Amino acid sequence: METAQPKLKRQKSNLLLQIPGWILVLYLIYSQAIPAIDYELGVAMGTQEPASEVSEVGVAFWRGFAIADLVAYIPLFIVGLIGYYLQKTWGRIALAASLGISIYWPITCLTAVVIAQNSDAWTMSIPFIFWIVLPAIVLWSLWGLVELTKDA
Repeated sequence: METAQPKLKRQKSNLLLQIPGWILVLYLIYSQAIPAIDYELGVAMGTQEPASEVSEVGVAFWRGFAIADLVAYIPLFIVGLIGYYLQKTWGRIALAASLGISIYWPITCLTAVVIAQNSDAWTMSIPFIFWIVLPAIVLWSLWGLVELTKDA
């Protein structure tokens, strides 16, 4: 029989996965799904960078991420969050996969932006918030993967 303490801890972990997860999904819809359909709208909204700052190659890079997010990452994340909430095995698998992506993309993007600083065609500076938000997403995602293995 399960005691109240482990059940409470599991509920707290579930909330710490669900709430930031849904916030991230909403942010991804706003910042990535919309620009995947209309990149210039993303530039106007301030969620994407114009070619004048990141070059045409940079636009292709950012747009490629936006399209991949729209067709794969966002749907997988939504399915994972719902399935995990429903305590389904497929939900745990989908959430683990999306958390893996959530570790990969911030590292890739931050690394690319740092390396691109040496390019003549790249004039975008690294926003200070990148140094806070992107590592926080990586750490939260790593923690989430650990939590998912505890529930297995």
